[in-house]
Formats: sequence, structure tokens, C-alpha cells
Amino acid sequence: MAKKSDTTVGRRKEILELLSEKGELHVPELSQKFDVSEVTIRNDLDQLEQKKVLIRVRGGALKLENNVAVDQRLGDKSKINFKEKNKIGNRAAQYVSESDTIIIDSGSTTAELVRYLPDLQDLTVITNALNITNLLSSNPNINLIIPGGYLRKNSLSLVGPLAEKNLLNFNVDKVFLGVDGFDTKQGIYTPNMEEARLNEIMIQISREVIVLADSSKFVKRSLAFICDLSHIDKVITDSNISPEDKKRLIDAGVEVIIV
Repeated sequence: MAKKSDTTVGRRKEILELLSEKGELHVPELSQKFDVSEVTIRNDLDQLEQKKVLIRVRGGALKLENNVAVDQRLGDKSKINFKEKNKIGNRAAQYVSESDTIIIDSGSTTAELVRYLPDLQDLTVITNALNITNLLSSNPNINLIIPGGYLRKNSLSLVGPLAEKNLLNFNVDKVFLGVDGFDTKQGIYTPNMEEARLNEIMIQISREVIVLADSSKFVKRSLAFICDLSHIDKVITDSNISPEDKKRLIDAGVEVIIV
């Protein structure tokens, strides 16, 4: 009599059972366990994700539960942990200097940064976010650059090949990134693959990378991987970050700023 995992259906059912127990699985361990190729396992995970029973991440899969960041509308996100986001934005604004050229990523926490920008005479801001554009458009001392692209309605951000191509023309001092998930063992995440690609380019063209993330983001991952800790210079977060996460960041050479 064939074992349950000898068939594709049986194997996928057992993968879900393992995921329910462990919360996270990796392609190589599944390949070894079921004695099939990694390509087969990736296909299994892709098919299961299409059925919305797990979420794919780099190298494996996560259990679909509250520790996975989903693609929420910006208006909904802005109501979550507002006090912490407001404090983080206030502190982040202190790292903006006269004559800087900065990128401000889309998001509810980065919007709080905009509200606290210092009164400078010369500041260039590049942003792909419509809500941030609206906040900055009336300031006569800010040179505002919008790289273009097509609109993601959930995040009110412009993404796609046009945005990516235009961003590559710039060299900037600092990028302020908002994230939806932060795993201090792996890196930062966002629910959308095109947002992730645009974030990668923002990091590539910036001399300093500053991540704004309230402590709730450290218990989540999401669909699209942006970068690992080696690309991050500073993290601004609140006092509820766990000692373990804080230590891993510091050990990786990341400056941790607590508000």
C-alpha cells in the first residue's frame, strides 16, 4: 500500500500538516524528506499558495496566520499603532539635513516623517507615494521629484518599469523605508513584488538606508523579500521591540534607535 506522501496530493497534504506544526518550512528540507527535487517542492508550494493555504517566501513557505503581513489599504494601515508611528516619524525627521536629497518610501509611518520635516531652505525629496506628494506639494522649499509609474491603489504608490528606470538616474543621500514585515534573521519584506523591486533600487542608489518600523513588524514576514540586514544602516522603532531582535540588529552592525 502506497504511503500518503507517495502521491502529489498526499505530499502536498503532508506539507500542510508539517507547516501547521512548524509554522515555517524550507525547500531543501522538504526535498530531502520526500525524496523529490527542489523544483518539485517549489511547484508544490506555488500551487498551495494559489489555493491561499500558505504564503511563499524566499527559500520556502510560511503558515498563513497573523504573523504574515498582508496587503492592506493605506487608510487601514494608518490607524494601526498610530502613536508609535508618530513617534518614529518624528525621530526620523531629525536625520534630514539642509541640502539633502532623500527618498521617502510609501507607507503610513513614512507619512508621519513628512509631518515633522524640519523647516529647511533646500531639500530635494523623491517619492513614489501620492499621499506623501500631497503632503509636500505646498512646501516652496522642497524640490519634489516623482519618478512615475502606474498606481497601486492599496498603497497609493507608483510602481513598475517606468518608476524603476527613472529612479536609476538618481544618486541620493538617504532613503527612508517603511516595511510590512521584518525578520531580523533574514531581512525586510513587503506584500507586493513590484514594491519590493522598487525598494531594492531605492537602496541601491542611496548612501544611507533608514528603516522605519514599529515593533509589531518584527513578528511578521510577507510575500516579497526586499533586502537583508547588511544593506540597512539604521532602524527606528519603538520600545516594544524584543531584546532578541534588538541584539540581532546590533550584532549585524545596524544602529537601532528606540523612541
